Amino acid sequence: MKLCSKVNEIAERMKKESMDLLFIGTSTDLEYLTGLSSMSCERFKALAILKDGRHFFICPELYYEETREALGDDETIFVWSDSDGFLKAIDEANSLYHLEGMNIGVNDVIRAIDMIAIKGVISANFLDGSGIMENVRQIKDEEEMKLMKKAALIADQVAEEIVRFIRPGLTERDIAKRLKELFIEKGADDISFEPIVASGPNSSKPHYNDDKRTIEERDIIVLDFGCRYKGYCSDMSRTVFVGKPTPEQEEIYNIVLKANSEAEQFARQGVTAEEVDRKARDIIKEAGYGQYFLNRTGHGIGMAVHEAPYIKEGNKVVLENGMAFSVEPGIYLPGRFGMRVENIVLIENGKGIALNKFTKQMICI
Repeated sequence: MKLCSKVNEIAERMKKESMDLLFIGTSTDLEYLTGLSSMSCERFKALAILKDGRHFFICPELYYEETREALGDDETIFVWSDSDGFLKAIDEANSLYHLEGMNIGVNDVIRAIDMIAIKGVISANFLDGSGIMENVRQIKDEEEMKLMKKAALIADQVAEEIVRFIRPGLTERDIAKRLKELFIEKGADDISFEPIVASGPNSSKPHYNDDKRTIEERDIIVLDFGCRYKGYCSDMSRTVFVGKPTPEQEEIYNIVLKANSEAEQFARQGVTAEEVDRKARDIIKEAGYGQYFLNRTGHGIGMAVHEAPYIKEGNKVVLENGMAFSVEPGIYLPGRFGMRVENIVLIENGKGIALNKFTKQMICI
């Protein structure tokens, strides 16, 4: 169980934040520490870590068997039934660990309604504890880096095949369905998020979430997809042209490609997240399209497809070995078209290494 190797680090970070206890609900945070599923659950279920390094678990009886298997025989688990409600388990934990008056941190999946219920039985001050786990998780170890490289390799293999599959007459849904099939065929455990297939004028919407349009000649298609492999995520974007692009489209693609490539090359140990963002953003601004670069340059990635560090203006986090994040500049012209090029970059041996190897050169089909 990874909890044993990380709990002391978490406890030390809690002390610095004047936090007495941290509740970690069902999430990739919990999966990271225990191996338990990150699938959301309506019942209150959480690992609790105290600032002195002790820990216990609040568990619905429906999940007791797998929780005991994951945490081992020595873990203290307070079990509650649907008829009793979870406050019974909180009361029992309070009797043993004296939670009254504590500053209790919560990660970002603990529901406000549950915090209100807890305050009804113990006097406690709730704090945002999400940054504790963000800081712990953003540095990947050798095994994590290995798994992320494999997830990226699978994404590259899928990219090779999907560009051969695309043709006029298919719908966006057809392409998204094939992406999902290919990931399973190539050995992924699952997709890391619902693929984006944004064609024609839909490509100007960075997080387009429909799938009904039919692919036509002279379309631009933004593809954004990734997978999970043994708990770790990949994420990549490519822009595909159906037929020959116009001179304007070719010019804009080359601007986006330059922003992506130069930001990737700039990323390394010792620079800040905002400096990487600025490197990509300045290229697009200088080309006259700054107002059409709508998103941050990137986001961290690991067991979650979006996690720290965030590559954006104002984030002064210094990049370190083991950090992994996307570099995904784009230009989006409303009602016309958009383009994005995205790779995952890993800081390894002081340098930024692009994990995705599939071509970034213009793809015309």
